[in-house]
Amino acid sequence: MMLTISDVHTYYGAIHALKGVSLEVAQGEIVTLIGSNGAGKTTLLRTISGLLKARQGCLNFLGDDLRRLAPHAIVARGIAHAPEGRLIFPEMTVEENLLLGSHQRKDRQALGSDREFIFSLFPRLKERFKQMGGTLSGGEQQMLAIGRALMARPKLLLLDEPSLGIAPMLVQQIFACFKKINETGVSILLVEQDAHLALKTAHRGYVLETGNVVLQGASAELLQNPQVQAAYLGK
Repeated sequence: MMLTISDVHTYYGAIHALKGVSLEVAQGEIVTLIGSNGAGKTTLLRTISGLLKARQGCLNFLGDDLRRLAPHAIVARGIAHAPEGRLIFPEMTVEENLLLGSHQRKDRQALGSDREFIFSLFPRLKERFKQMGGTLSGGEQQMLAIGRALMARPKLLLLDEPSLGIAPMLVQQIFACFKKINETGVSILLVEQDAHLALKTAHRGYVLETGNVVLQGASAELLQNPQVQAAYLGK
């Protein structure tokens, strides 16, 4: 397993947000987390990337204890996070936003080829290379947030609500790119409000409710699960 999370508890002040979460992501997998608002999905991604610190439990990534590492060190180990709300730098160009994603890398000679791969996924970013990030559409900003994360050359990509606030046509384009990214060997942990789309994209899934994993399994199995259908698929 690339990422192993065991009995993780995370708090916001006195609020117990994650209550003993355990999950795994294998090399080459796309794994999705589904659940209602407030279930703990974003909290888990922020805990993995070091933006929140777990009070209890184990977060192991390729032999490293993530609880001991600062966020920038976690990026250097191979985890990149495209956060909810995108959080691109609006007064910087597309080019500058992408370069920020690579600032810790030593292999500067490879940046050009990585950037061209991102442009092959998202041609609009090439068209708007010198444009300010704040002038992009919501979908283009999401492409930029994913591209910025990819410029860190991650082994594991954390994606938080990539469809949020984006036109349906662009959502389909962006999700098709996740499979292309995964085909290059990058594992993906995906948090997504559209449970049907998430499970169609992922190999496996976990269902979170109020800070607990209540279901897990192959995506095809979860799509057929009556509990998942009733709660998240509108069936």
